Amino acid sequence: MSASDSAQDQSTAQNEWGVFGRPLFLDEDARALSRVGVVDVGSNSVRMVVFDGAARSPAYFYNEKILCGLGSGLRETGRLNPQGKLRAMSAIKRFQKLASSMGIPPLTAVATAAMREAEDGPEFREEILRETGLNLWVIDGEEEARLSAQGVLLGWPDAKGMICDIGGSSMELAIVGDGTVGKRLTSPLGPLKLQGLKGGRKGLRDHIKPVIANLSQTMGTDHKRIYLVGGSWRAIARIDMERRGYPLHVLHEYRMSASAVSKTIAYIRENNLDDIRAKTGTSSARMALVPIASEVLRQLVRSFKPKDICISSYGIREGMLYEQMPQDVRARDPLIEACRFAEHKDARVPGVGKRLHRFIEPIFSARAYEKMRLIRAACLLHDVTWRAHPDYRAEVCFDNATRANLGGLAHKERVFLGVALLHRYKNSRDGSSFAPLIDMLSDKELHNAEVLGKAMRFGAMIAVDAPDEIAQLKYFPKKKELILTLRPDAEDLFGEVAESRFMSLASALGATPTIKHAKLKKSK
Repeated sequence: MSASDSAQDQSTAQNEWGVFGRPLFLDEDARALSRVGVVDVGSNSVRMVVFDGAARSPAYFYNEKILCGLGSGLRETGRLNPQGKLRAMSAIKRFQKLASSMGIPPLTAVATAAMREAEDGPEFREEILRETGLNLWVIDGEEEARLSAQGVLLGWPDAKGMICDIGGSSMELAIVGDGTVGKRLTSPLGPLKLQGLKGGRKGLRDHIKPVIANLSQTMGTDHKRIYLVGGSWRAIARIDMERRGYPLHVLHEYRMSASAVSKTIAYIRENNLDDIRAKTGTSSARMALVPIASEVLRQLVRSFKPKDICISSYGIREGMLYEQMPQDVRARDPLIEACRFAEHKDARVPGVGKRLHRFIEPIFSARAYEKMRLIRAACLLHDVTWRAHPDYRAEVCFDNATRANLGGLAHKERVFLGVALLHRYKNSRDGSSFAPLIDMLSDKELHNAEVLGKAMRFGAMIAVDAPDEIAQLKYFPKKKELILTLRPDAEDLFGEVAESRFMSLASALGATPTIKHAKLKKSK
């Protein structure tokens, strides 16, 4: 193929699929990543994850974690915890058999701080290879930081700031920006390693403070955002949600301020841990580490002074998947790819989402890219819950958008998407059981979501497969006029229900509705 032919093909693909590009799941090279199994042997837990779905935004086909405590007592003995070794071996044997039964390629496995620091780590690695056939890669602290940062980039391609990944026996830092991982460090600040320090809380604080100070000198303190990775951070975030009465219990992209962190650490210190554990569903093994991890977080926030603290559910395991992606896949939008895959898998007529977007786009053409990607995502998802009972379809849509495993989506954006999809099936949201979540949006955001939902509701009614071919919308916000132009041979499709939905859309826009009949100009 000549260079000109290749350029023409690329131009055709761009015109066909728009700014978001051709869906990855249609590309065989990308689909080769659709079922990938990874094992992470950490100081506190051993976990297997099998990723499945569109390569850029994978779903969790299988996810199992065992809190083995390999690093428990490592500081005192220099060796892996004997009971932890038995549990870890048992877990790995199970994972190997599960992977074989799923028919996935060989598992990719890494081990972190406990295995690299324990004097019997190499011996245990050989034992695992001998008994299970799993080749365990023991990585150093900087590599652990790099993989964890890449996991964050999987969910946040535009992430900029500092990654902080806390494990059982270590804490890693890495700087990210422009889609790359920069300076990185490791430190011995894992809560398992800090257990048993003399001097109580003061002794713990005195031990942590100089280590954090040295880290801040090396990494700098000009990072406006810190991304927290690791089970102990997630447990603290879940406690923060409980303290605040936060209505959306999705940890990924949950945000905390420095003030909120301070209040939650005080809440942990002043309340019974068993009561907190019962309210938050935290395991007893994890809760035992939370007070120690909270002291590390307190010193971290004091030294680095971030304006924004984000929780990432993506870390080293997702980084291992990201490692296998070509650059052109990494550069794609994880939200759009996940929504495309959902449409391809679950919609009645896959591909209509793109045409629906083309039909309603004139109403939203002045929006910024971040808003347009949400509009595109909503169009792709508008029909994926059609199998739900009609009486609950709107609620299922909302629930799907707000709680689904979607990357690249802030919490308020989840709710915006949910409200838009709710209005795709229902004119009014009065009496909705999701009121606490809906209240997260401003009146303007709610209005915009309602307009989007009603635009999709009308577009999906006027044609099942290609609304952009039979009608065109034009919106003049200054004149407050909404014009619908119908192709002459499509007038019969504009029945009573379609007309009612068009009028509802015009009402939501506060616009005068006008209906015309004329030959349509070909859309670009």
